Amino acid sequence: MATFEERMATVQAAFEAYERNGSDLFDVPREEHKAKVRHRALLLLDQRARSRHELRERLLALDFEAALVDEVLEDLGQSNLLDDAAFAKEWVRQRHERRGKTRRVLNRELISKGVPEHLRYEALEQIDQESEEALAWRLAQKKARSIKAAPTSRAEYDKYLRRILGVLARRGFQESAAFGTAKQCLEQRIEQLREQG
Repeated sequence: MATFEERMATVQAAFEAYERNGSDLFDVPREEHKAKVRHRALLLLDQRARSRHELRERLLALDFEAALVDEVLEDLGQSNLLDDAAFAKEWVRQRHERRGKTRRVLNRELISKGVPEHLRYEALEQIDQESEEALAWRLAQKKARSIKAAPTSRAEYDKYLRRILGVLARRGFQESAAFGTAKQCLEQRIEQLREQG
């Protein structure tokens, strides 16, 4: 059995040989290029979570070699720093709660981010019909509260109704489903204004 000093001498000799001749284990120039790609990828992920497709597109736009980008993305995936399923679930949760986006709009956003279909549907399962209806109601009530005087004509009533419907349409609600909610909220607001006046 080798003594500690002999083992240390072997390690030292191996290290000196590596410094002089390199190693077959590592392609040093390639690893240096990958480090640049990895650094940029981590900076982008530090700004906000991204899908694999989105991150790949951003890195390719920075003129990094596609093969290096794919290797880095694979490494990030294996270390759980890049996870499309987690990204999609968090994207849907935040955008639905904070921005009032519907399943339909969120699905389009996830498509644009390159999230695979099965992961999109899994993430969108967080939003049920009841939560979408509650969201539509909140948005319509908020817009209706901005009306300061009861309409004095049918044209003015229709204008207010269109404004409420516009808010719902921009959030992804279909007009047929949103119309009843918008009309109810407008009627409630008109009643409040008449009681106050």
